[in-house]
Amino acid sequence: MKLLKNDESTILDQPTNPKTMAMITRRHLNDVTTASHFVDLLCPKWGLSSPDNSFDPYEAYGKWPTIIMYIMRYMTLIPLPLSICNFLGIVMFNTHPRKPKLKMSTLFGPFICFRVVTRGTYPDLVKRNVGRNIEMCSLVGLDNYIFEVVTDKSIDMQKSTRARELVVPSTYTTANGTLYKARALQYCLEDGVNMLSNNDWIVHLDEETLLTESSVIGIINFIHEDKYQLGQGVITYANEEIISWITTIADLVRVGIDFGILRFSLNYLHKPLFSWKGSFVVVNAGVERKVTFDFGIDGSIAEDCFFALTAWKSGYQFGFIEGEMWEKSTFSPMDYIRQRKRWVQGIIMTLLCPSIPPKYKFGISFMVLGWLSMPFTVPNIILVPLCPLPMPQIVNFLCGFMGGVMLFLFVFGSTKSFNYRRLGVVRFLFLCISPILLLPVCITMETCGIVLALLSRKSGGFHIVAKEVSGQVLDV
Repeated sequence: MKLLKNDESTILDQPTNPKTMAMITRRHLNDVTTASHFVDLLCPKWGLSSPDNSFDPYEAYGKWPTIIMYIMRYMTLIPLPLSICNFLGIVMFNTHPRKPKLKMSTLFGPFICFRVVTRGTYPDLVKRNVGRNIEMCSLVGLDNYIFEVVTDKSIDMQKSTRARELVVPSTYTTANGTLYKARALQYCLEDGVNMLSNNDWIVHLDEETLLTESSVIGIINFIHEDKYQLGQGVITYANEEIISWITTIADLVRVGIDFGILRFSLNYLHKPLFSWKGSFVVVNAGVERKVTFDFGIDGSIAEDCFFALTAWKSGYQFGFIEGEMWEKSTFSPMDYIRQRKRWVQGIIMTLLCPSIPPKYKFGISFMVLGWLSMPFTVPNIILVPLCPLPMPQIVNFLCGFMGGVMLFLFVFGSTKSFNYRRLGVVRFLFLCISPILLLPVCITMETCGIVLALLSRKSGGFHIVAKEVSGQVLDV
């Protein structure tokens, strides 16, 4: 604390270095150019570049196969709004922002509660990560905060002024019968349990979430600016140990989406148009108590999505937070599939819930339709080169645009997740192209999760993926 105070000039805003800004601008322009190249590369590959009157697909493939292939080809356009917003997020905002600098002293400001919800299945993991996160807050100089671990069964946390364990009674039920994580989050808001004032702030973390210096500074600045009541930032998944390379590479696109559609929605629209994540969620405590998590069964699976849309419906504004947090990808492809299954089921339940008006579900409706169409559009990867069809130029362009944006998000996620100085140039370049090489595997796992969600709709449930493994792990 004293060290940071005496050396305050090292943590407050510094004048912008023109050379640094020039380098950042060049890197951003390189990303925009690369994205454009991906689009340009795929546009002519999606179909015949121009209508060919000499080629009759009905004669070549038969009537019904041709009709089915045309339907499948046009279904590819369903998630076009998502691709456009991802592209705008990359193009409109700097993809290589400077490391955030504190805009205020850490000795002042509202109280911050970092809240972690767990079933208590992995007590050592939770206690270890809480300890590391407390150390990070101390490194930045944050003083007015506490970590609150909300658990179904006690994990025997050591009592301290920086950490509080809150055990949810097994007999506790909400007014609307909410289940799972949302039930635990609602318990924290009950009178007699809640210790926060309406001016305090809550930062929601998962069990495996690790704070970084940049994320803590970003949160402090976001709260200090006091423009928005809710916010979220970037999470990366390839830090420290890599347990499963396949799932980690598959999750690289999520990093690209954070810089794309999430940043566009929160930084430009200030609305969670396409929902948001359940971690790295920063909310004013008074707002959370008004919105609540007591949404009933419909909001118990994808409580993060339901909460975001309900807050939007209530008129609150959202912002994008600088910095990144660290998490891990699922430890096996099967856990990856089950995780996607839960997301799909939860967001479909949110979409069908009548308590949220349709105008607030515009974005997630395209997400759901895109998911539902994936079993029919994924085969186009094989059908397009094997069975070309005469297509309008605009359709070729739009399909190529969508494919190019998706490939770019994977590669961009690699560049933001891996460090070439630590890995070496050769290994770094290999990891950057690996998402392209493994794209069929990634899409297959995603599709399996969607199909499983549809086939097991009645069983539902809140599957908890593995968070710890025994034995040696790979160090990137």
